[in-house]
Amino acid sequence: MQIYKMILFCGILVWTQNALTQNKPLSKPQWSDTTFYQSDKIDFIQIPSTITDSVTFAIAVYKPERPSPVLLLAHGWHGKVKRPLPDAENPYPGFLTIQVDMRGRQYSTGQQDCNGYELYDYHDAWQYAKTHYRDYISDPQNIYFLGGSGGGGNGYALVGKFPDLFVSAVIQCGISDYAHWFEHDTLGEFRDEMIPWIGTTPGENPQAYASRSGITTVQNVLTPLFIVHGETDIRVPVWHARTYVNKAEALNKKFDYLELKNVGTRAHWGNITASQQAQKDSLVQRGLSLYQDTPVLPPSGELIVAGYVVTKHFSVFMDSIDQVGKIRYDLEHKDIKFLQGSGRIVWFR
Repeated sequence: MQIYKMILFCGILVWTQNALTQNKPLSKPQWSDTTFYQSDKIDFIQIPSTITDSVTFAIAVYKPERPSPVLLLAHGWHGKVKRPLPDAENPYPGFLTIQVDMRGRQYSTGQQDCNGYELYDYHDAWQYAKTHYRDYISDPQNIYFLGGSGGGGNGYALVGKFPDLFVSAVIQCGISDYAHWFEHDTLGEFRDEMIPWIGTTPGENPQAYASRSGITTVQNVLTPLFIVHGETDIRVPVWHARTYVNKAEALNKKFDYLELKNVGTRAHWGNITASQQAQKDSLVQRGLSLYQDTPVLPPSGELIVAGYVVTKHFSVFMDSIDQVGKIRYDLEHKDIKFLQGSGRIVWFR
C-alpha cells in the first residue's frame, strides 16, 4: 500500500509540474551549433537582457542596402520569430528591420510575462542595434514599430511604457485591455496562458492586468498611431480598438484608425476583400512613412507608470511589475515625485 501511495504521489507531482510548465521554455534550450548565424543580408543572433540576469533573446536583423531607420517587428501571442534563411529578403527594405523573439519563446531564454519585462526586450534590441549596426542606421533615433494580434497588444503597451521612443507605430488587431480579453475568452484559448504568464487572474489582482494593458497608459502616448481592426474579429474583438481610440481621441492623441466592415472571423482578416486589403496596406504604408521625427517629451508633466516607464531622460520602475503608479516630472530640475505608488528612479541625462 505504501509503495502504491508513493507511485500515485509521484504521478500527481509529475502531472502538476507538467501542467505548470507547459507554457514555459525548457530550462536548457536545445539549440544546435548552426541555429544562430550571421550573413551578408541577415544576422540571426541572441543578445542579453540588460534588466534580467541570465536572460538572452533572439533577434533577426535584416540589413538594408543603405543606411535606414530602424523598424521593430513583433510576433503574435502564440508566435515566435521564424528562423530566416541567410539569403531571405528584407520584408521592409527601407529599414534596418529587427524581428524580436521575446523572452521565453522558441529561440530565447527566460519566462513570458505578458507585456511585463518582456517588452523591455524591444528597447534592448534597439540599444544593441545602435552600437552593433550603426553603419546600417541613418538616424538611431528614428525607430518605428509594427505588430499585430498579440504583437498589436505589445504595441499598445510599448507606446505607453516608452512614450518618446517611436516615430510612429502600426497596430493591427491588437489587445488593449487584458482583463477584458480574459473575461471574454469564451474558449479559454488565451486565458490558459495569461494565468501562468501573469501569475494571477484579473479578479485576484486587477492591477497586474492594468499594468500590462495599453489602455492604462493612453495619457502617456506621444507616438502617432496607425490602428487597423476588423469589425467582426472573434479572437480579438474590435472593442479593444474602439475603446482605445475613444480614449485617445478624448486626450487629443495623434492616430489614424481604420475599421474594416464585416472583416474578421477566427482569422483576424477573415472575409477581407481586395479593396479592404488595399486600404489596410495603405494605412501600414502611411504608418511607416508619414512621420520622420521622434516625439519629444514635454519639459514637465505627469506620466502613468504601468510597471515601468522609460524615456530618453529617465526611467521609473515600480516596486512590482504588477503595480500601476503615477509620477510628476520636471526635466530642467531633474525632479520626479510619486503621486501614486513607489519605485526606483534613474536619470540618464
